[in-house]
Amino acid sequence: MAKLKFGAWIPTYAWSGGKSDPKNVKRIRESIEKCEDHGIDVWVIDHLLSAPGLYGNAWLEPLNSLAFAAALTSKVKIATGILVLPVRHPVVLAKEISTLCHLSENRYMFGVGPGWYAREYEVTGSRIEERGKRTDEIIEAVTLLLTKPNASFSGKYYQFTDVTIEPRPPKMPPIWVSGGSRVPDPTDHDVPVIATTVMDRIVKAGHWLSRCSGKQEWVKRDWLQLQQHAKALGRHPKKLTFGHCNFTHLVDTPSHDKAVAQSKAPFLRAMGRTGPTSTCRSATWSEASTASTRGSTTSERRASSTSCWARLRRSQADRPHGEEGREALQVEAGGSAAGPIACI
Repeated sequence: MAKLKFGAWIPTYAWSGGKSDPKNVKRIRESIEKCEDHGIDVWVIDHLLSAPGLYGNAWLEPLNSLAFAAALTSKVKIATGILVLPVRHPVVLAKEISTLCHLSENRYMFGVGPGWYAREYEVTGSRIEERGKRTDEIIEAVTLLLTKPNASFSGKYYQFTDVTIEPRPPKMPPIWVSGGSRVPDPTDHDVPVIATTVMDRIVKAGHWLSRCSGKQEWVKRDWLQLQQHAKALGRHPKKLTFGHCNFTHLVDTPSHDKAVAQSKAPFLRAMGRTGPTSTCRSATWSEASTASTRGSTTSERRASSTSCWARLRRSQADRPHGEEGREALQVEAGGSAAGPIACI
């Protein structure tokens, strides 16, 4: 039987306005401490810049955030979900990862992806059309640097000779690769299918993080395609591990109407109020908030929504009044035929 494990995207929002918010730091610390107390792995999101039209803010730098988490934990895993690779240089990234592995006693999981926001590539010296090949080169180069001394690499975008990173971790951190079918948006380059190059990357790593911007039936379809692709590449499909990411907002009320009303302001703050897809965002909030309050049993909630939102309740004492932002569950299972589209 497949194992099921939970992780949480902690709320490392870099709220706009240019000022450091002590309350935000307190929320992040409390989230990390609760993850440690309950055995929930700590995951962080990566966006270098705010992306109008989908998000209303950026996130704090993920590897620094995980170094903070490493100091507050000793048992749970810490992970990037995901790290946008093409905006980074592999040698610098390898040093950052080696340091994080050392400080966390090798609890880091290397969640990666090519990203999607064009401006992030532009300001760091690349182009969105290069993201796939750059991602593959960085994964290969970082793996080499973290596993061998005197490493050399010669790719189209990155080259280095005789580089030794110290300290290297005792073994390469597990690589989780994101990707999959996404609802098309006229402002980006994504399509509603999973590309062969993406499947190659996932099968090679052995761990898949499905996207939360598609549809449930697409996630299941992608998972079946990945299993078939693994067979075609001579890999055993049951050795693939499936992680599904999604967002939830926790509201302490049994009332559907109150849950929708209380979720609106935090959702709009996180997603932003302006941009080319503001109408779509508004509809998404309404649909997700509705789905988040359906179902009176775990099984009903698991099947209640294609976006897999769920209403999670906890006491007012456990959740400070006015806590803002969204939290997410990351679900993983190995060898599941349809994939674990599940929230609790």
